[in-house]
Amino acid sequence: MSRPLVIIGAGEFAQIACEYFTHDSDYDVVAFSVEREYLTQPTLADRPVVPYEDLEVRYPPADVDVFVAIPASQLNRLRTRFFLDAKRRGYRCATYVSTRAFVWRNAEVGENSFIFENNVIQPFVRVGNNCVLWSGNHVGHRVVVNDHVFIASHAVISGYCDIGESSFIGVNTTFNDKVKVAHDNVIGSGALVTNDTEPGKVYVGSPARALPGRSSFDVRL
Repeated sequence: MSRPLVIIGAGEFAQIACEYFTHDSDYDVVAFSVEREYLTQPTLADRPVVPYEDLEVRYPPADVDVFVAIPASQLNRLRTRFFLDAKRRGYRCATYVSTRAFVWRNAEVGENSFIFENNVIQPFVRVGNNCVLWSGNHVGHRVVVNDHVFIASHAVISGYCDIGESSFIGVNTTFNDKVKVAHDNVIGSGALVTNDTEPGKVYVGSPARALPGRSSFDVRL
C-alpha cells in the first residue's frame, strides 16, 4: 500500500515534488502545508493546504510522512529549519530517487533528499540528509555530499570530492578530483573548481576564485 505524504511548501518545487512522488514513487500525496501567515489558498493541485502549525492535529506523525520541498532559499537555511523541526515533531521524512537516475547499489542517500532524473551516482558515494540534486549531475566515486546541499543541473563532481554542508552548487560546474568544498559556499554557474575552498565564500570563474569582500550569505538564491 502507498504511504500518505504531506509536502511542506507550496511553491514551484513543492508542485514539482508532488508530480514526481505521485507518478514515480509509492507515496500518495495527501496535502501541502505552509506556515499560517503564508497560506494564501485553501487547495493546491486538488489537495488541501493546511497550516504548518496545525499539522500534527490534521496529519499526525504516526499516519503520514513529510517531505520539505523548499529550494536553496537563504543558503538552504529555510529548508533546513523545516526539516529539523519536522524531525523534532516526530515525522519521518521521505526521500525521492528518480527511477530514471543511475544510483549504484552501495551509494547512500539520506532523509528528505530529492534526486532528479539523469543523475549518475557512482559507487561508495554518500549523499547526506536534506539534499537536492536537480537533473543531470555526475557524482563520482567516493564523493561525499554533506547535509543540506543544493546541486543544480549538470555539475560534474569528480571522484573523492567533499561538498561542504549547506553549500549551493550552480549549473554546469566542474570539480577536479579530491577537491574539498567548504561549508556555506556558493559555487557560481560554469565554475571550474581545482582547489579546496574556504567557508562562506562565493566562487566564480575558470579556474574558480573567491569574490573579494563577498559573503555567500549575501547571495539571493
